[in-house]
Amino acid sequence: MQMKLDNKVVVVTGAARGQGAAEVEALAREGATVVATDVLDEDGTTLAKTLTADGLDVAYRSLDVRSAPGWEALAAELGERYGAVHGLVNNAGVAARERLPHVSLDAWERTFAINVTGPMLGIQALVPLMGPGASIVNICSVAAMAGHAAAAYTSSKWALRGLTRTASLELGARGIRVNAVMPGLVDTPLMASASPAFHDAALAEIPLGRIGLPADIAPTIVFLLSDDSAYYNGAELVIDGGLTAHVSHKGIADATRPTTPEGPR
Repeated sequence: MQMKLDNKVVVVTGAARGQGAAEVEALAREGATVVATDVLDEDGTTLAKTLTADGLDVAYRSLDVRSAPGWEALAAELGERYGAVHGLVNNAGVAARERLPHVSLDAWERTFAINVTGPMLGIQALVPLMGPGASIVNICSVAAMAGHAAAAYTSSKWALRGLTRTASLELGARGIRVNAVMPGLVDTPLMASASPAFHDAALAEIPLGRIGLPADIAPTIVFLLSDDSAYYNGAELVIDGGLTAHVSHKGIADATRPTTPEGPR
């Protein structure tokens, strides 16, 4: 049976668990050869072994997306082993919940290094292995659709949105498509660090009345890596249960605002 991603080699970052792991499995079940990367080596190795035992073509490679030499080494290996790469999913990301004016420089720089520089390095490293019809998907966020209280995270996702648009312009002439997916609140380990106040306030603003699941996002990634999306370039696909269909973020910010003895800060 012909599958959507037969004969395609796809790299997924931040793939060891959560949304990344769901994307890896969904891509592999549609016939892709998936190279899953992460810094969580134990989880990543377990994922690859489990999916391989199920007959899927998945390999795990340790990769810190902030490392240019790491990307170069991965590209060299992929070029030698497969000869080409047909897709890249820039899924790796970190949450940074500090609020202005209390954002630390370390948190700011780490967030941008992983959420923005990592995808840029991945594009630079793998595009030489890509030909017409290849597809890059940047996992952005609804935080890039409006102003959110988490300053570093929100700013980094707006930057990734801008990188997506620039890349779609630059690489479109080579037949390489670059699109962004904007998930809303999704039940992943990244969400586990959010406060109950954030969770409750955000949930109240979602018209569908529930938090998303990784399985809600993965089919869109499959679509964007497949030839079915051949005319999608520079697109921004929001998957958030309706959260950004209305004005909501001030209520969430007010419900989660830190307090001091002197009052809200």
